[in-house]
Amino acid sequence: MRARFLILACGNTLRGDDGVGLWLADWAERRFSDQPGVRIIADHQWTPELAQDVAQAQSVLFIDCSLDSPPGSVNLTPVEPAADAQVRATHHLGAAELLALAQRLYNSLPRNAQMLTIGAASTGLTEEFSPAVAAALPEACRLIEETLQRLLSE
Repeated sequence: MRARFLILACGNTLRGDDGVGLWLADWAERRFSDQPGVRIIADHQWTPELAQDVAQAQSVLFIDCSLDSPPGSVNLTPVEPAADAQVRATHHLGAAELLALAQRLYNSLPRNAQMLTIGAASTGLTEEFSPAVAAALPEACRLIEETLQRLLSE
């Protein structure tokens, strides 16, 4: 299915805060299931096969936890394709690498690509979120909803 708005989320629900991307994808699936043109893909990692979905979308929102941000911080930032020298054919790619691969293989990029991250406090073996990440969930959901509504109205 060709998407006007594609959400790509990754994470591991057995590693504490690392599962936040999958939790947010599940929330988005329930919230936007009746919205035409919205597609949500959630998995443990982003793989090269997703480049076609990225290339066909008008807008992409990547969702993941961040180990480089303060715990519980919610960040929404634009994503640009990685430089060719940075793209390697591996089984796991970042958002910038997926954009570059979509451009290289399909000569197409979404008009808008953004990355939503929540700073992780713990990625230990647990299925529970840290208090900081749990407190950040409402803000992340609000940002997803606002971003989707804004981009679908363009």
